[in-house]
Amino acid sequence: MPDDTIARTLAEASTRLALARRPAAGRGIEGIAGSPDADRSATRPEAEILLGFVLGKSRTQLRMYPEAPLSPETLARFASLIGRRAEGEPIAYLTGRREFWSLDLMVSPDTLIPRPESEHLVEVALESIDPGESAQVADIGTGAGPVALAIASERERATVLATDRSLAALHIARKNARGLGIRNVSFALADSCAALKNAHWSMIVSNPPYIASDDPHLLAGDPSFEPRDALVAGSQGLDMLTRLARQAPARLVPGGRLALEHGWQQGEDVRRLLAENGFCEIETRCDLAGHERITSGRKRT
Repeated sequence: MPDDTIARTLAEASTRLALARRPAAGRGIEGIAGSPDADRSATRPEAEILLGFVLGKSRTQLRMYPEAPLSPETLARFASLIGRRAEGEPIAYLTGRREFWSLDLMVSPDTLIPRPESEHLVEVALESIDPGESAQVADIGTGAGPVALAIASERERATVLATDRSLAALHIARKNARGLGIRNVSFALADSCAALKNAHWSMIVSNPPYIASDDPHLLAGDPSFEPRDALVAGSQGLDMLTRLARQAPARLVPGGRLALEHGWQQGEDVRRLLAENGFCEIETRCDLAGHERITSGRKRT
């Protein structure tokens, strides 16, 4: 029986990833005491994702044939990916893909990695858009396009404009729209609300930069690899949220809504910003962890 089987290769890769994350004092991968077996169990899914990516197979398929041998070429490519992952590089950048709202999206180091928390922004938008309505929706700072494409896929009568100040990010977003066959979305290179020339938008959504410039989370994990200008918004993380709250009213129709994703400690600040700029019916939605995450408001009629 060959040594370089799927089972053996995954076991060795899981151990390597676990060891890379265990501090010298022997604490677990989440910074708490943990056993080597628990650490390997935690890293096993990552190893499976990366080997499945190399082989073009699902994790289930890998488990069905654990004794299947692997070629030297496959082993070399997999070892390279495991080495990069051990250095902290996000899996989404290693594979170039991330699922969001059941959409398979292309991502790159030019875009933020779509996160589950942003699905709550989609939910808030969909609750405000009747399926039969020909709504005009703008997504500011679209990145790889997850929010805009999710809304467009669920509300086919809506017209969605996705904007970003990064040309490279827009290139990825356009590719995602084409790959998914979503046609009711267009794209514009612009900062903040600059592309929204007329006051005819029924909904503006945004997952803008909202991290403070000195936040230590920027130095570790996925954020340390992501584009900084898509994460950071001034000393308190409120610069872009403030701009959007001030600019959106002139672009929205009476009764139109603005929905903003923000940091878990920024809910009170964002509610204040919306109130100061004339919004009513201001609400905040919590994420699955119970943290305030999405705040929305309606322009007065």
